[in-house]
Amino acid sequence: MSQDLMTKTGHGLAKVLGIKLPYRDPLGAHSDPVTRGESTFSYGTVDTYSYLEPEPTTAEWLKEICPTWHDVLMYFYRLFPFLSWITKYNLQWFFGDLVAGVTVGAVVVPQGMAYAKLAELPVQYGLYSSFMGVLVYWFFATSKDITIGPVAVMSTLVGTIVLQAQKEIPDVPGHIVASCLAIICGAIVCALGLLRLGFIVDFIPLPAISAFMTGSALNIAAGQVKKLLGESADFSTRGSTYMIIINSLKYLPTAGIDAALGVTALAMLYIIRSGCNYGARKYPRHAKVWFFASTLRTVFVILFYTMISAAVNLHRKDNPMFDLLGSVPRGFQNAAVPVVNARIIKVFASQLPACVIVLLIEHIAISKSFGRVNNYTIEPSQELVGIGVTNLLGPFLGAYPATGSFSRTAIKSKAGVRTPLAGCITAIVVLLAIYALTAVFFYIPQAALSGVIIHAVGDLITPPNTVYQLLARTRP
Repeated sequence: MSQDLMTKTGHGLAKVLGIKLPYRDPLGAHSDPVTRGESTFSYGTVDTYSYLEPEPTTAEWLKEICPTWHDVLMYFYRLFPFLSWITKYNLQWFFGDLVAGVTVGAVVVPQGMAYAKLAELPVQYGLYSSFMGVLVYWFFATSKDITIGPVAVMSTLVGTIVLQAQKEIPDVPGHIVASCLAIICGAIVCALGLLRLGFIVDFIPLPAISAFMTGSALNIAAGQVKKLLGESADFSTRGSTYMIIINSLKYLPTAGIDAALGVTALAMLYIIRSGCNYGARKYPRHAKVWFFASTLRTVFVILFYTMISAAVNLHRKDNPMFDLLGSVPRGFQNAAVPVVNARIIKVFASQLPACVIVLLIEHIAISKSFGRVNNYTIEPSQELVGIGVTNLLGPFLGAYPATGSFSRTAIKSKAGVRTPLAGCITAIVVLLAIYALTAVFFYIPQAALSGVIIHAVGDLITPPNTVYQLLARTRP
């Protein structure tokens, strides 16, 4: 080893000093020309034993590192994974996608409206985000299970930015700020995907992800207690979690009749889920029926309380007995070219890294998890392209930033989805809601929507057993 090091050092020193050594002939100047490795270009030269391979020219170097036309075509082909399976699509796959698509559509409509309230936006923007998320993503998807749309944590970040924008640029509507945020986040994430940098997500540690999601879920749940109970006191639900809890308890005497709706709606959601889980264990032969019953619990609860609300407030729209969702515009009345300028970007520049990280983490973590469960592999970089393009195109119809949803992805997977094309079925369901159900949305109680949000974010809280396992790993 030391002899080799000395030899290499000597050769390097000789090269620096301009000394020519015959080290390219390891067998010596008098070696056998038959056994000595030679190039065909070395014959016919003056000195057969002094041949040196010429350095490649710039053109040769570029030719070697630059992709061929075949490489370029394969790169663009991989940008659209649906081309590899769409020609094999059959009726059996369609039925699986139909059931899963309709099921997810029934869940995403109330969830999308609820999450729009978290984003401090009118509820129709949650429907726009839900529609564009499932419609665009399937073109670029390598995961058949994941569903793109509004999510709780991202909506909370958007809400914080919208409130900040109302102070700094009050003349710019909140949905304009949210659309600009979606464009910038989408461009960054799409660029990371096109450059095939999806592997960077693997460097984000699991404990950090779990802590962030748990903290966000607790903050969201605490912030919804005020509307859940119908507290009339004026206090912020966007501050520190402990302050929100203190103020919520402090102003309990100001709670109204909304509390009866909100608390019972939240309790009903958990009772239905627990009952269906028990039924599935007790009667495993009917597990599929219990699954769909559990999946549609949000729809059932919202529908039930909307009917009660309509019966009570039908003749008192101007002075309802409790807080209602209110008018929802029909169709895509806010479709427009997004406004992107430095004035708006300056408002959320400090929040931009957090927004991009949430888009990356939630989507990649969920898609990888369900890929392992269902025995297929996702391409992280391609998934980033899908998220990026979805957020680049969505704002043209009024959407705000969207990413993968854990709850809806779990529902879609268990419902028997076969391909990403199920997203188109979900888009049709959302489209029907946007055009046909807006009159019904008026009577949805705000307290019931708050119950839906608290119920949804409860699944984001890290279970105690997982916390214990993470702590056990850190012990010396």
